[in-house]
Parts: sequence; C-alpha cells; structure tokens
Amino acid sequence: MGLDDDIAFFSRVPIFAALDRQALQILAIGAETRQLQSGAVLYYAGELADGGYIVQQGSLRLDPGTYNESNEVVIGPGTLVGELALLTDMVCHATAIAREPTIVIRISRSLFRKMLEGYPAAAVTLRDIMTRRLDGWQRELGGVKQALEKGGK
Repeated sequence: MGLDDDIAFFSRVPIFAALDRQALQILAIGAETRQLQSGAVLYYAGELADGGYIVQQGSLRLDPGTYNESNEVVIGPGTLVGELALLTDMVCHATAIAREPTIVIRISRSLFRKMLEGYPAAAVTLRDIMTRRLDGWQRELGGVKQALEKGGK
C-alpha cells in the first residue's frame, strides 16, 4: 500500500478518525507492518506493552489466559488493540494469537508521543475523545452499582 492508502486506513480507525491528515501521516510513515502466520503469537499476557497494534487484514484471538476469564475475544480489520499502551506503561492483559494469516500495524509509544508533540491540536482532540469515553463508562458503572444495590435490598 502507498502512503495515501495507509493514511486512509488510519483515518478509519475510530480513535484516529478525528486526527488531521498531517498527524495521520506521521503515524503512517513511522508505523511498522508485521505479517503473522495462522497460530502465531503477537504478544503474551503479562508482557510489557510499548505500543498498540491495528489489525489491517485477518484477525486476532485475544485469550485472557486465566481460568477465571475464559471469554476470548476476536478482533478484525480496523481494530486497535493496546490503545492505552500508546500513552503509558502497561501489561498486556491477554495473549494475542493470529486466527489466520494476519497483517498488523504496530504504533510504538514513542512514535505516538512524537505525533502528539508535533500536533498539539491532535493531543487535545484525543484527550477530549478519551474524556467523553471515561464519562460514559462512569455513568454505566453508576447504573450497574444502582442495579446491584436495588437487587441486594
């Protein structure tokens, strides 16, 4: 794919959709493409994450790897996994395994931070998106708490 195709692909990823072309160009130029064979492990639960991955083609199975959390998740093209690792140190909570031949695009934390430093408007946009998400999650958790309190009485 050419640079314009890469930028167009990044713009379809929900968290990046609000970024302008210049910010997306920085990500597209600096990102690394990785091809995985079916059954290949992208990363293991418990490993330190230093960036995020976008599935470009194929799919990944995210396996929490614990008996308590047997709910695996399958993600496909356009999905960003490891979003928080773009901003901060964190541990992978699941093992990511290619379900079929899969292509992922890796965005390192340092690349992401470089883009934010060079495009402060992008940083503000992403902060606002994340703030709205957190507010929504707080409301949802408040609703769950109220439902649980009513059920316990």
